[in-house]
Order: sequence, then structure tokens, then C-alpha cells
Amino acid sequence: MHIGIVGLGLIGGSLGLDLRSQGFRVLGVSQRSQTCDMAIARGVVDEASTDLNLMATADVVFICTPLAAIAPVVQQLIPHISPATILTDVGSVKLPIVESVTQLWPNFVGGHPMAGTADSGIEAAQSKLFVDRAYVLTPIATTPEASVKTVEQIARSLHSKVYHCHPEEHDRAVAWISHLPVMVSASLIAACHNESDDSIRRLAQHLASSGFRDTSRVGGGNPELGTLMARYNQQALLRSLHHYRASLDDFIHLIEQEDWQTLQTTLSATQQQRPKYCA
Repeated sequence: MHIGIVGLGLIGGSLGLDLRSQGFRVLGVSQRSQTCDMAIARGVVDEASTDLNLMATADVVFICTPLAAIAPVVQQLIPHISPATILTDVGSVKLPIVESVTQLWPNFVGGHPMAGTADSGIEAAQSKLFVDRAYVLTPIATTPEASVKTVEQIARSLHSKVYHCHPEEHDRAVAWISHLPVMVSASLIAACHNESDDSIRRLAQHLASSGFRDTSRVGGGNPELGTLMARYNQQALLRSLHHYRASLDDFIHLIEQEDWQTLQTTLSATQQQRPKYCA
């Protein structure tokens, strides 16, 4: 099987490393010739080009571009691929992508590997990135069943944990555990930076350790990615932000009222609940 990858960054590059190691022939396309050269040098792909015509022999093509580029890339791909070619993506929002792409190419399987690092680009690509990570597929009623099975087999070959759900269900779930944390983390950094006393702010910067590092990590990530999450998953993210604000208000109230017993009970409950999300 020939597998195409359009977008040779962290996710696309990591896919290429793992799939080539399993004997797939991997073809990569990037906008930059330097990225193509590096992808070949690192063993990410067998062939690489800036020309989408390289995808002509691909049986399955993974679109690994930013969210805003997925549908335009599909539009550009269409003249170069056969009707039997399966397209899939790795975008972190699914409903608007699935709706737009299936109108262009019915043989499309929405996908989202829940993996990544703080780094980006082909230099950050690594093998076994997807091992034991969730890989979500979001077929709809018109998605060809055989194509879903093919993409699922590829995802399982990465040793990922495969889940199926409707695109809207995916977007509501990731709003809680992926998109909301980015905004909460970013707002934490912004709040600290807005401390009016310069000496206190500088002292906090010197004292910040693992707790702040862990809590602020995703808020200090790629600004473009965070903006695209908000833009493409606006309603689900706003819903989770409003719920979070209400929860934060509850904590403020408990502290203002010096209700330490209820606060401890609440913290005990969150302590018990966390393993359900971080098993």
C-alpha cells in the first residue's frame, strides 16, 4: 500500500516514520523543498515533493496541515488522485472539516490522533508518538465502511487506541480536555503577567517551578493552533469556558466565605475524579 502525507510537520513526519518502519511506501508533500529534503534524509518518507502530483499513486492520503488548510488542500488534490483514493486528516476539530471535505470528496474519513509535543516541524518528528494514544475516527452515514476499516487498520498498526464517534461528539469532548485547557493555561499566564507590582511579578518568575510549568505548558504553545481551535470549535469551546467560569466562581465563593470544609470536600472529589481522565 502506498500512503501519502501532505504536511510534513510533527504529526505528518511522525506518521511517516512509523508507517515506513512497517513496510508501507510513504510519499510526502510539503510546501518547502528544504522540508522535503529533510524528510528524505531522516527516513520519514520514501519520496518527497512540493508537487501534489506525487499523490497520484497513493491509496490513502493523510492531510496533516493546519485546520484552515485542510479543505483547500483537498480541493487542490482532487485533480491528482483516483476516485478510489481514501482521504483522511489529523485535525483537532472534526464537524466543520467533515462537513466541508465530504462535499468535495465523499471518500473521506475524519480522523484525529490525540498525540503531540510542545515542538513542531519535521525536526520534531519522532517514532512511536502514537503508541497507546487515542486515535479518533469520525465517520458519518455516507462514509464508505471499507474506507473506515482501512484507516482504522492503519491507526491500529501505530498501536493507537481507536475510538469511533460522531464529529459533533468529538468536538464537544475535545473542547473539555484539549481546547479548554489551552485557554485556561493561557489565561493563567496572562493573569500572572498582569500583576501590577513589577517586583512581585519578577519574584514569581524566579520562583515558578513544576506546578506552574505543568499548568502553563499548553498555554505557552503554538498561538496559531490555539486560535484555530477557537475559530473552528467556537460553540463547544464557549460552552466549556462558561461552565469553567461558573466552577471557578464556586471556588472563589468558598474561599471568600472561608468555607474550608466544603473546599476540602470539593478538592477530595476532584482528586478522585482526575484518574478517570488521566489513567
